Amino acid sequence: MPKILAFSGSIRRDAWNRKLIHSAVDATRAAGGDVTLIDLADYPLPLYNGDLENKDGVPDNALRLKALFKAHDALLISSPEYNSSIPPLLKNTLDWVSREWQGESGLVPYQNKVAAIMSASPGALGGMRMLPHLRQILNTLGVLVLPGQFALPHADHGFDTETGALKSPSRLHSLVLELVSTTNSLTQPRG
Repeated sequence: MPKILAFSGSIRRDAWNRKLIHSAVDATRAAGGDVTLIDLADYPLPLYNGDLENKDGVPDNALRLKALFKAHDALLISSPEYNSSIPPLLKNTLDWVSREWQGESGLVPYQNKVAAIMSASPGALGGMRMLPHLRQILNTLGVLVLPGQFALPHADHGFDTETGALKSPSRLHSLVLELVSTTNSLTQPRG
């Protein structure tokens, strides 16, 4: 079973992307993935600043996140769109995890990782304009981002009000199935 680290780029309690990541985690587990869901609110980080890093080193929470990234085979990320790009919380997290530490390249936590990316928004595009930016950042860090992606438009109507489940999960299920399958293929020893 591939080990998959899942998180949302939003920490707002009722955020659409928090709801979406929960639906994606359930679907990924059903598809055979061993998923660890984290909340970035549990890993508060200062805004990246080279002077701060030179003075105090890499923050403990960034080191905890580095360890989590390194311990997993894949990433499952759901993020909101801020001004047609990724939110500062997500960018700051990715930047801190990418910092060199004790002679180890900052790219190590991203090496040999596969990622599935998704977004949700109450707008008509579902956060679609953010996804190429996130893809570019992850690719630059060395992550293989799946060609497929998922955007949920009109997210304010996309979830069942009683259960919180995604009303139309088939495209999401296809994406997470591809994540599990691709990660399995890349992590299985060749014989």
